[in-house]
Amino acid sequence: MGASAARSSLSVRRALRYWRRNLEVFLATWKTTVLPPIFEPILYVIAFGGGVGMLVGSVLYRGEEVPYLAFVASGMITVGVMFWAFFEGTYSTFVRFRYQRTLEAVMSTPLSPDEIILGEILWAATKGLIAGTLTSAVVGALGLLSFPSSLLLPPVLALGGLVFGVMGVCACGLVPNINAVNVPTFLLIMPMYLFSGTFFPLDLMPPWAQAIASVLPLTHLVELTRALALGRPHAGLAQNVLVLAAYIAAFYVPALRLMRRRLVK
Repeated sequence: MGASAARSSLSVRRALRYWRRNLEVFLATWKTTVLPPIFEPILYVIAFGGGVGMLVGSVLYRGEEVPYLAFVASGMITVGVMFWAFFEGTYSTFVRFRYQRTLEAVMSTPLSPDEIILGEILWAATKGLIAGTLTSAVVGALGLLSFPSSLLLPPVLALGGLVFGVMGVCACGLVPNINAVNVPTFLLIMPMYLFSGTFFPLDLMPPWAQAIASVLPLTHLVELTRALALGRPHAGLAQNVLVLAAYIAAFYVPALRLMRRRLVK
């Protein structure tokens, strides 16, 4: 058992070396990369606050009325996590694999294929965490977060980043070319973006739609984030955490196998 644990620890440590390589590339271009998660929530606040928010005013959340703008702002935090983690795991990983040949070059080092793939997953999760944290900072500066409960958001956003990071890398292992990434984006990401409770309460949808939404990972990330952002944590959040953890477990092994098949020829 000790030897197995040592190998596991070594694998993660080596994966983090590859993760660090991606971090250094990110730090070299951060000025342009961080602009979207900073300005997107501002645009949404302007659009929803001056538009829909003026019409709706407030919505019911767990039996209490909350300002519609605060309701949407918490959803935007999770959307940033999903988009950045998933697209980093799909588009960016595919570019590094097929066009830049980065993964092929790293294969000549002591890192194993699984360690490289794990590094990609961890980096995709980090990009999601960065986006969610920056969006949270802007939303908080606009007075749309409740404290101190919102201070618990970072681990939740990291968990969400892992979910969509591993899903993205899994999709990368499936698509035959970079244009095919549009398929999982259209079939999975966009429906979650629209129907996971980001813009309106789920109980406004038909029962069959609520049943579908209840199994989507973004729905559970939205519930976790919104409860903390609005200062309304509840016992049911533990179930949301378990569902997200189950998604990570379900996609992790397929992601390793699919990407390993592409790397080891």
